[in-house]
Amino acid sequence: MPQNKIQYQAGLSLGQFTELYGTESLCEAALEKARWPEGFRSPRCGGAQYGVIHDSRRKRYQCKNCRHQTTLTAGTIFEATKLALTILFQAIYMISQAKTSAGC
Repeated sequence: MPQNKIQYQAGLSLGQFTELYGTESLCEAALEKARWPEGFRSPRCGGAQYGVIHDSRRKRYQCKNCRHQTTLTAGTIFEATKLALTILFQAIYMISQAKTSAGC
């Protein structure tokens, strides 16, 4: 199995983390790249062409072929959350940078 680039990246300082993931749009771009490395693909038909629908919470991606709508967080650990991606990314950063073992 190939190594997960996100899971095994070198540690980041808080400043570096903020540079990479400090805004909602930066978090969206990182999640989009992780979810669709070769570009958007519809989960229903595999189509690559899409339109973006903006609503009050998250933008939705609608396949132009089958009209199926999905979000960046659908099918991920963030799926049902109402929190901003910046808060979720910060929480994961803080947990991953902890020097103590939570399991012991």
